[in-house]
Amino acid sequence: MTEKSRHLFVFGHGYSATTLSRRLLRDGWQVTGTVRDRAKAEELRAMGVTPLVVPDDDIAPALAAASHLLVSAAPDAQGDPMLAGFTDALDAARGLSWIGYLSTTGVYGDHGGDWVDETTPLTPATKRGQMRVEAETAWQSYAAARDIPLAIFRLAGIYGPGRGPFAKVRAGTARRIIKKGQVFSRTHVEDIAQVVEAAMNRPQSSGIFNVCDDDPAPPQDVIAYAAELLGRPVPPAIDFETADLTPMARSFYAESKKVRNTRIKEDLGVTLLYSDYRGGLRALLDQE
Repeated sequence: MTEKSRHLFVFGHGYSATTLSRRLLRDGWQVTGTVRDRAKAEELRAMGVTPLVVPDDDIAPALAAASHLLVSAAPDAQGDPMLAGFTDALDAARGLSWIGYLSTTGVYGDHGGDWVDETTPLTPATKRGQMRVEAETAWQSYAAARDIPLAIFRLAGIYGPGRGPFAKVRAGTARRIIKKGQVFSRTHVEDIAQVVEAAMNRPQSSGIFNVCDDDPAPPQDVIAYAAELLGRPVPPAIDFETADLTPMARSFYAESKKVRNTRIKEDLGVTLLYSDYRGGLRALLDQE
C-alpha cells in the first residue's frame, strides 16, 4: 500500500476512533470522520482529522477516496446507520480494501461468569446486544458480497482518559455494587487503538477479534482500587438487589462473563499496553 492510499474513513468518529486517529496521523495516514455536530467537527479538525457532519455534508467523495473504512456508530431500531442511510455512497467506494466494525462483547450475553471466545454462540441478553448481532450479520453479508476483508472488534468495557472511576471517587458518588459472581472484562482505549491498527496493517487477518485485557474482574474491585490509588476511603458495598439503579445501569449487570483475547495476540501480534485494570488505572492517574 502506498502512502497516498492510506486513507481511513471513520463513520461515527467518537472516543475510540479519536485515539486510533492520533496513532494513524502520526504515521502519515489521512483520516476522515463523521460526526453529528459542528462543535465536534472543529475538535476533529484541530487534531488533523477531516470532519464531515451527517446528514448535512456529502460523505460520498471522501468515502470514494478511502482505502479503509471503520464503522464506529451504534445500530438503532432501523439497523446499522451506515448500511441503512448511506448504501449508495458505500457501494460507490470502489477503493476500499478493508472494513472494520466496532461491536461489543455484549453480543455473547450472560454466561454466568464463564469464559467466552470468538466461537461462543451469540445469545445477547439485552436489546442493545441483539441489535449489535444484527449489525454484525449485516456487515458480514455486505463485505462478503463486495469481497472486502472485514474485521469485527468485540470491545469489552472501555476506559481511558476522561473515562474512568476517578472522577466519581473524588466526587464521593462512586458506588461498589455487589452482585454475587458478577465479573466483567474491560479494555483500555489505547489497546483498542493498537488492535485496530494492527488489523488494518494485516488485512488478511480478518474475522472476529475480542478486545479486552487479561484480567476480568468484579466491578467493585475496580472502584476499590481507584479509591486506594487516590488515598480515599473505599466506598461502602451496596447489594445489587436493593441498589437504586437506572434501567440502563441495571442492564449492565444482566450479563456476567470472562472474555478471552487470545486471537488479538496470536493473529495480530498484539502485546497489550495494559494487561489489567490496575496498570491501566495507575497510568491514567500518572497522566492527569
